[in-house]
Amino acid sequence: MTSTLNFPVPVSGSTPIAGTSAPLSVVVSKVKVPFSVLDLSPVGTDSSVGEALNATLSLAKEVEALGYHRFWLAEHHSMPGIASAAPAIMIGQVAAATERMRVGSGGVMLPNHAPLVVAEQFGTLDALFPGRIDLGIGRAPGTDQVTAHALRRQADPLSEDDFPQQLLQLRAFVDGGFPDNHPYRAITAVPGRGAEFAVWLLGSSTYSAQVAGLLGLPFAFARHFSPAQTMPALRTYRDAFRPSEVLDEPYAMVTVSVVAAESDERAEYLAAPLKLTMARLRAGKPGRFPSPEEAAANPLTPEQEAIVRPSAAGYIVGGPATVRRELAELLELTDASEIMVSTLMSSVDDRIRSYKIVRDAAPA
Repeated sequence: MTSTLNFPVPVSGSTPIAGTSAPLSVVVSKVKVPFSVLDLSPVGTDSSVGEALNATLSLAKEVEALGYHRFWLAEHHSMPGIASAAPAIMIGQVAAATERMRVGSGGVMLPNHAPLVVAEQFGTLDALFPGRIDLGIGRAPGTDQVTAHALRRQADPLSEDDFPQQLLQLRAFVDGGFPDNHPYRAITAVPGRGAEFAVWLLGSSTYSAQVAGLLGLPFAFARHFSPAQTMPALRTYRDAFRPSEVLDEPYAMVTVSVVAAESDERAEYLAAPLKLTMARLRAGKPGRFPSPEEAAANPLTPEQEAIVRPSAAGYIVGGPATVRRELAELLELTDASEIMVSTLMSSVDDRIRSYKIVRDAAPA
């Protein structure tokens, strides 16, 4: 691979505008580490999709006031308990409802979209909200094979060789980099051409980590999906990194599931629905996101505990002291450039309270 993606990628702390809080960050070895948010718009058993999406807008306003650096929206399909299926639409809504935070996708699953469409969508967002838009790209479809077929209108998945080519096409639509003899040379992405949205690669394994390093792009690792792969992926990214027009040195963000409350016992109670949801999903029985009361009435079986354990091993669940200690341990372990917090609870009030505790408990 001889080409690089030349998208501008502003990843450092931003200057707050008047009347807003400064970006939340902690100091680790005298380096400021920003904290950010990933939201999935959970749909509770007693709520509607509209209520879930509006809760995400309310959450975004609250975490901006708390000083979080960026706010990303996920892409999931055919999941009754997750309303975050169209990140480009929600990014525009969140950006319009906030003032300072960067807003982006965590992520856009490239197998589901034509690169030209992605260039136009994020070019539109960049034109409306210049300097605030992130395009986080994943290579998995983010759903089952049948739904992936419906999204892509073809059965064959992207291979490892296809993914870099899709990335390079996306770049070419933005910077006009198609060679003279390429049929797409005649296409002008409007909006899209000349856009300055930030591009990240996302992953839960070493593959995207290596691609991000070779292309000199920032990398976001999904520790909330695959905690055991955290260090192998980060090592692969840093070892493979080549300076580019985008970055002089590696920039790795780690996403972690956090459920914080006033006590360890309360946090465990609020985290039970997440574990029940994961168990049902792994069993092929996704549903609405359960309430704490529903989870308490349906304790996990030993078999379900075994299924959930690999993912749950990476959760941070607890009161302020526990959250402070485990965040410090995570930063020490990963040397992350940034931490992205994902908090899945059906109640937006509980989510806001959790993010406040993380803000106050973040190691200084």
